[in-house]
Amino acid sequence: MRFINTLREGDTIRSIYLCKTKRSAETRNGKPYDNLVLQDKTGTLDGKVWDPNSGGIADYEEMDFVEVFGEVISYNNALQLNIKQLRKAYEGEYNAADYMPTSEKNVDSMYAELLSYINQVENKYLHRLLEYYFVDDEAFVKKFKAHSAAKSVHHSFSGGLLEHTLSIVKLCEYYVHAYPLLSKDLLYSAAIFHDIGKTRELSDFPENDYTDDGQLLGHIVMGVEMISEGVRHIEGFPSKIASELKHCVIAHHGELEYGSPKKPALAEAVALHYADATDAKLQTLTEIFKDKDGSNWLGYQKLFESNMRKSSI
Repeated sequence: MRFINTLREGDTIRSIYLCKTKRSAETRNGKPYDNLVLQDKTGTLDGKVWDPNSGGIADYEEMDFVEVFGEVISYNNALQLNIKQLRKAYEGEYNAADYMPTSEKNVDSMYAELLSYINQVENKYLHRLLEYYFVDDEAFVKKFKAHSAAKSVHHSFSGGLLEHTLSIVKLCEYYVHAYPLLSKDLLYSAAIFHDIGKTRELSDFPENDYTDDGQLLGHIVMGVEMISEGVRHIEGFPSKIASELKHCVIAHHGELEYGSPKKPALAEAVALHYADATDAKLQTLTEIFKDKDGSNWLGYQKLFESNMRKSSI
């Protein structure tokens, strides 16, 4: 197969991709066409089927694996595939793992490192709550290790949720050593739990889209629900500690307009918010600048409210 990141303008290709999205539209002259987003583990590519009723275009649906034949062109400074032939691929013609963007880091090594931070939590109730999900629940562990941290923007790849969580815990490790007022046990636990609701907010790969509950409730509410589920299974869990942990998760977006039901009211909640924002924004820049020429300005970036480029050094 031809991976998307190897395609160049002028290439004529025949390859299998995941049809991530399919949208039917009409030209100004009323002629129907299909807009596609094709995906493999290296990225996505816009596709156009200008004559969906032609004999070369077989029936297909969104989230099908499809074999496409067409020409790679450049449109508005982005690559696009003009598709002349398309058919649904058969099982055995593709390896599903080739179509899921994945972390460049070793998932098992990252998870072992995350467990080492869990082992540093001394409070017996918080330690048991962490074990309830991250040690005892094999189905949850499997999902957490394979899940993304977002549909798009940052860490939107398999293993992304684990990578994001571990990065935040490491930032919190620095905070704990630099600022003794912080409770290590509460901050580490909050960092590990802060995005646990993403495992229910987003569907598994290759779909990686919002579930019904994800749309209706969101990962913050679902994360707090999951903490409550675990707390109910631990006899004598102090309600005050449970509330403090939940508050850190509830407030980790920092502002009401960014989705947090409450603004941070504990030092640990403030620290978690800044750790989360730091990793999210720097990872976003990492993904934006990937494979980009460092000397070029990217143009206005809405998230940062600024034009951006790499430094010259």
